[in-house]
Amino acid sequence: MEANQAKKEAEAQMSTEVLLNEFKEFLNTPYRVISAYKQEGKKVIGVLPYFAPVELVVAAGMVPMGIWGSNKKTIAQAKEYCATFYCTIAQLALEMLLDGTLDQLDGIITPTICDTLRPMSQNFRVAMEGKLPCIFLAHPQNRKPAFGLQFTVDQYMHVKSELEKISGNTITDEALRDAIKVMNRSRKARREFVKLAGQHPEAISAVERSAVLRSAWFMEPAVHAQKLEELNEELSKLPASNWKGRKVVTSGIICDNPKLLQIFDDNNIAIAADDVAQETRAFRVDASEEGDPMMALAQQFADQDYDVLLYDEYSNKNRRADYVVQMVKESGAQGLVLFMQQFCDPEEMEYPYLKKALDDAGIPHIKLGVDQQMRDFGQASTAIQAFADVL
Repeated sequence: MEANQAKKEAEAQMSTEVLLNEFKEFLNTPYRVISAYKQEGKKVIGVLPYFAPVELVVAAGMVPMGIWGSNKKTIAQAKEYCATFYCTIAQLALEMLLDGTLDQLDGIITPTICDTLRPMSQNFRVAMEGKLPCIFLAHPQNRKPAFGLQFTVDQYMHVKSELEKISGNTITDEALRDAIKVMNRSRKARREFVKLAGQHPEAISAVERSAVLRSAWFMEPAVHAQKLEELNEELSKLPASNWKGRKVVTSGIICDNPKLLQIFDDNNIAIAADDVAQETRAFRVDASEEGDPMMALAQQFADQDYDVLLYDEYSNKNRRADYVVQMVKESGAQGLVLFMQQFCDPEEMEYPYLKKALDDAGIPHIKLGVDQQMRDFGQASTAIQAFADVL
């Protein structure tokens, strides 16, 4: 009996490693993946961060591809269009459009979710004029009242119209409902993976966890969801973890640099959960599969909460900081690591309130300044190692 159980666990571990390698392959060759889609006759739409209705892209028969800057490129041409205080995520997204890296895209959606992306969307439009269709998406600040919902619907109708021009297809309500089901399936699978990865840190390292979640931005949603469901099934077969290291919650806009995350693995630090824009913040909330699909997408955006980039009429109650504190407690983490994106005003302005809530709750935390132009991680390594020692 014990021999059979050990065999099943070994098979689950082997299957897990095979699936992880598949996700890594997609992540390591994203632009080759675009070429493969194009060879299949599919059109690809670049989607900047975040809360863009990718369901509309899927419903139009195209592939959405997330554009979150790059850890490998240097800002050169984009300097001509960008203010020096724009975050490197936005600048490097434009850099890749200018230097030919993303030439195979058929269009881009530029949301205005923050004070950088709002003016930056016009920089994209000017830089790409005559080269690539740029679809401007303005999110409302007051997203919950009826007038805010209608504004969101109107904006989504504009995006729908532009995507229909690019794809040559009509986006029907039926196609949009099907796309919502696909994306809900994807979000559910990612939420389950985050939970299982936190439960089995010996099987999913910080680097691997990031690779699985990041690959969702480059793969067809249905394909990623199917493979992730397979990975989740294998992870659920593993025995209860006997993790001897530390666990933390991560927070911030982005923390996807493998060299930075390797420092976590080197110091036996596992990620129990996250409050990261590129990760869990992007798939917390599903859209209704019933009724008017366009209103369902607008309501999904309205239902997004506890996000530093979104207006909160109850912000004086420090709800978001309390939410993060509760996440740390429920995940079993010993502390929190905040990746502070350089020039991200919302994150920087919120930090004193987050710090107070963490301090009041007795939760240790560390703030690390990050930038996609970082190449030397010596200081970060020293800081993380020292933080691990006090957990």
